[in-house]
Amino acid sequence: MEEPLCCCEYVDRRGQRNHLAACCCDCEDLDEGCERSLPPGALGRIADTVADRVRVPWFAGAVKINVSLVPPLLLLPVFLHVAALHFLLGLVILTSLPVVVLWYYYLTHRRKERTLFFLSLGLFSLGYMYYVFLQEVVPRGHVEYSQVVALTCGLILMLAALSRAKTDPGYLPVPASGEKSLHQGLPSKSVRGSSNGLHASGAASGRAVNGEAQGYARVSAEEPEGVKKDWCARCQLVRPARAGHCRLCGRCVRRLDHHCVWINSCVGERNHQAFILALSFFMLTSVYGITLTLHTVCGGRTPFVALFYCPGAYSDYSSALSFTCVWYCAIVTAGMGYILLIQLLNISYNVTEREARLALRDNTGRRLLGGLVIDTGQYNRGFLCNWGHFLSLGSSSPQRSAEDIV
Repeated sequence: MEEPLCCCEYVDRRGQRNHLAACCCDCEDLDEGCERSLPPGALGRIADTVADRVRVPWFAGAVKINVSLVPPLLLLPVFLHVAALHFLLGLVILTSLPVVVLWYYYLTHRRKERTLFFLSLGLFSLGYMYYVFLQEVVPRGHVEYSQVVALTCGLILMLAALSRAKTDPGYLPVPASGEKSLHQGLPSKSVRGSSNGLHASGAASGRAVNGEAQGYARVSAEEPEGVKKDWCARCQLVRPARAGHCRLCGRCVRRLDHHCVWINSCVGERNHQAFILALSFFMLTSVYGITLTLHTVCGGRTPFVALFYCPGAYSDYSSALSFTCVWYCAIVTAGMGYILLIQLLNISYNVTEREARLALRDNTGRRLLGGLVIDTGQYNRGFLCNWGHFLSLGSSSPQRSAEDIV
């Protein structure tokens, strides 16, 4: 029987027992790569080896740290403190940060890679802004105790909603091997295979329902005949209406809206409400914190005026850091506000981000409100009915009437 791992030991990617003290030794991948002048694949092996050795001691053995978690923890405080040194530095850094984040987003999106960078950046930004507020703003005496409690409660509620949004978005169970072999024999005329869940034809196509069918993985007599089916070649199952396959998660999700990098998870039938709630709490908490900080630093001016005209903001380093963090929060809040606006409009027209994207690609939707929302017309039943349908998502036995049939 093998001895248990000590706090500094771990099992590496080769399945061998290793120690943190030996992380700089036994560099076979590095030696091999250098000796052969970095042949194809050597850089990947070196990166995998380095990532495998980034660990911290823990009780049951050294725990591996995802490398994408580290950059926000190190770079964000450095950038904000440098930006607080001078107005021009702040202008350059606060302009560059969104560009860098967007560039990294498109890079990972193109490679179809999952990363914890954005989740780490979001959570650490919340924690660090709250820390700066308590350390630099509250001691000035302009913020009341009740206001600090209100801001803290808003932050806790937002984190609770975010935790709920991180749960199962509504993954469709992967069928067993026997069911997979059954579906592999389905005739192509009945169901046309599609890894992205874009098409269905023949006997498997039909009229859609304002909500998802309860069945999956096989055509059953219990399902309505008019329910539109969609075959997923990757998951080897028949999806109900409005379900989609996420390329990043590798799973099919009921009523898939989109894959959100900020929570590193899909937004679907079971967590869409919590996602909207988390965005709403974030907006309220962020705007409230910005208002309190500007009122303290900028001498009682209205928040909008103080954001652009705050004499003395750089008179001392504490005020400069607080003002820089306010602008950072304002930029993030504007981006999240846009996401929340699009989400609310989509809910009002009962369309998901995935459906809007496919409608644009196939030229089957109408651009409304200056292109902010794409109305497919397939599930739209009016403002109140659409919101009633959204608020009933995830219920165990949703009630459907004949009016739901498209």
